[in-house]
Order: sequence, then structure tokens, then C-alpha cells
Amino acid sequence: MNLITNTGILLPAAVLICWTLLMLLWLAITRLPTMNRLKMHPQKHPRTQDLGAALPAEVQWKADNYNHLMEQPTIFYATVFLLLLIGEGSGLNVVLAWAYVGLRIAHSLVQVTINKVTIRFTLFVLSSIILTIMAVNCLLALL
Repeated sequence: MNLITNTGILLPAAVLICWTLLMLLWLAITRLPTMNRLKMHPQKHPRTQDLGAALPAEVQWKADNYNHLMEQPTIFYATVFLLLLIGEGSGLNVVLAWAYVGLRIAHSLVQVTINKVTIRFTLFVLSSIILTIMAVNCLLALL
């Protein structure tokens, strides 16, 4: 039996998961042909950072972004599930979750295309503030 009825907060989390997988695909379809064109053999670059340093920057940006999507969003997923479990997965927290996902997608698009650090940093800070508010909302609801 499903006791959780307010699942609206799960949709932004699912969208971010799908976005992350899309970025993985973009990484692969950019990196593999470039490696073939440059005749780069993975055994000559056994560590990911060595491979990244040997690739053109525009290609590496996709991998960097995928790595970023494996970092802070893990806190987002944990926060979403905690909010859901304690019955706070609706209202303002859903709006905040969508704002976080939108900013992370915007961050990705900036990083993998023009990679302007000042824009990326602004998007990162804004998304971090939103995530902090979500986390504090969760903490306050638990107290």
C-alpha cells in the first residue's frame, strides 16, 4: 500500500535524472568520435584526467558537466526523498525543486556550449541557494 500521496516533488527529480543521462549520451557522442579522429587509444590515457587533458576543451566540457551532475545533485535527490517521506513534498518545495532543476539544466547548457565561468558560477550559486532553502525546509519540518 502506498502511504505517500503527494508525489509532485518526484517529477523534477526524475527530470534531472533523465537530463543527467542525456548529458552522458552527449558526452559519449562527442568524445568517442573525437578520440577516433585523433587516434587516441584509451590505454595511452589510463586515467580520466589524462584523457581529458588530451582532448579539445569543447569536448571535455561535456565530461566536466556530467561529473558536476554527479556531485551536488546527490544532495538534491536526498532532500527530495526526505521531503517526500515526511509529507513536505508539495507546495513551495515543489516550486523550489523545479527552480533547482531549471538552473542545473541552464548550467549544463552554458557549460557544454560557451562555458562562460561567470555565468556558470551565477547559476551554480543560485541553484545552491535554492537547494539550501529546500534542505532547511526539510530540517525545520523534522524539528
